[in-house]
Amino acid sequence: MLAFTNKKAVVTGATRGIGRAVAEALLAQGATVIGVYGGDEKAAAEFGKAMTEHGPRLRLSKLDVSDYQTAATFFAALEEEFDTLDILVNNAGIRRDAILALMREEDWRRVIDVNLTGGFNMTRLALPLMLKQKYGRVIFITSPMGRMGFPGQANYAASKAGQVALARSLCQEIAKRKITVNCVSPGFIDTDFISDLNETQVKEYKKMVPAGRFGTAAEVAQAVLFLASDAAAYINGSILDITGGL
Repeated sequence: MLAFTNKKAVVTGATRGIGRAVAEALLAQGATVIGVYGGDEKAAAEFGKAMTEHGPRLRLSKLDVSDYQTAATFFAALEEEFDTLDILVNNAGIRRDAILALMREEDWRRVIDVNLTGGFNMTRLALPLMLKQKYGRVIFITSPMGRMGFPGQANYAASKAGQVALARSLCQEIAKRKITVNCVSPGFIDTDFISDLNETQVKEYKKMVPAGRFGTAAEVAQAVLFLASDAAAYINGSILDITGGL
């Protein structure tokens, strides 16, 4: 039920953390993955080297998801090669934390541009390829902070809440075309996305999690894999929390 042979997937933020784990899981199940990354050439090169066993089923593409025209060029090339697209995982995301009273306007805007507008751009441009075949899976990697809020993360929380609203609205527009739109909402996951936390913060945040630990990127990837599969055909507009009970 979770086999992805002959499926084509675009994963943003694909060379690190959760995105990398998702890309690896899809490749392992037979999918062709077009992995998008924002600019970390070293991470992209390392990921590509590690995945050589999958040969041409992994393609890596550098792309600023917040730039609509650049994204449009990317999808035009993708359509020319593959014609259709089965799966889009909107994982690309950044943090630029500060309390609101001290937050720079450019840090507010950049987080919204990448996390929310980037998700809009990629989804808007992927939809015609899915509508062409009346099939698709769109998955947003959001966050519990979108409903809980968190000190110093007003921009990040707002972007994640926006992703949920976008997904729930979109699913009502396209459900009849056999395209699902869902969110996976990871809590504290042990990746370099939270590598700036000091030892004291790590201990305090783990106390907040009933499971008593941070999750792994591989655990998040398995949830994404399920929602991207044919087995999840009747799940639409949902939010799947991967939080250890947070």
